[in-house]
Amino acid sequence: MVFKKMLSAFGVGGPSVDTVLTNPNTRPGLTLDGHVNLVGGEAPASIEHIAVGLVTRVEIESGDTEYAGVMEFHRMPVSGAFELAPKQQLSIPFQLPVPWETPVTDVYGQRLHGMTMGLRTELAVARAVDKSDLDQVNVHPLPVHERILDAFQALGFRFKHADLERGHIRGVQQTLPFYQEIEFFAAPQYARTVNEVELTFVTSQQGVEVVLECDKRGGFLSSGHDTFGRYAVPHADAGRTDWVQVVDGWLRETTSRFGSMRGHGFAAPHGHHGRPGSGMGGMVAGAALGVAGGMVAGELIEDAFEGDFGDFGGDFE
Repeated sequence: MVFKKMLSAFGVGGPSVDTVLTNPNTRPGLTLDGHVNLVGGEAPASIEHIAVGLVTRVEIESGDTEYAGVMEFHRMPVSGAFELAPKQQLSIPFQLPVPWETPVTDVYGQRLHGMTMGLRTELAVARAVDKSDLDQVNVHPLPVHERILDAFQALGFRFKHADLERGHIRGVQQTLPFYQEIEFFAAPQYARTVNEVELTFVTSQQGVEVVLECDKRGGFLSSGHDTFGRYAVPHADAGRTDWVQVVDGWLRETTSRFGSMRGHGFAAPHGHHGRPGSGMGGMVAGAALGVAGGMVAGELIEDAFEGDFGDFGGDFE
């Protein structure tokens, strides 16, 4: 009996959890729908709570080093406390709002190299090890994102890599504790002045703030440096703008600032150049979405779940 109790404390013979998403594909501002399916173990179990959360991999700078951590950035309770009988089967539906600022992971049906996103289910069992489940989530662009990305492709830019940087962009209203950088190799017509361009979308219900970072090539006698441009686009403009012309204009305006950066004090968007992430931004987003329990902003997950993430994390071409 003591041995059985000990096994139960380590999760052996305890309840199991499996979350099934109705559709793993979503977009910022929409929802993820699904069911949390439970099966009771060998003995009755006191369930303390069930929660689901969006998790992703984020680049974090610490001094002169940079490392990747798994971060839960949006969380919602699915159930409070209840008793689960032995072998009892239970299916609990949920509808998780996807924050507007959620980064894009898939474009043209392909996973962006460097991006991971998952839905983590947490089953907290009294006097036992918590159980978790992880399901891959695919976040597709909104129409305005698609038009801008299409324009970059039409102008000859080639996609290089995407990642999430922990921190806040100075001067931009941001609710999540990180921002996405989509990196492109410069198109031929810009290659004389620009080496790479990094594109950031900070999306809200009203529209998108587009931040461009242009990495200038260093010359024979000069070092390279970056310049930044910031542009606001309402969602309503997605279908009624010549986006190739607009994006070309943004790039030419941004690169024209080379040489005058220090004189005009343009703000760098990076968290380490701008204001550091406070960790409170996520709570604002949770309240705005009306999600009970709010959001875990900037929480790094250091449990067995991180091993599960490796099953689908990070190496998508």
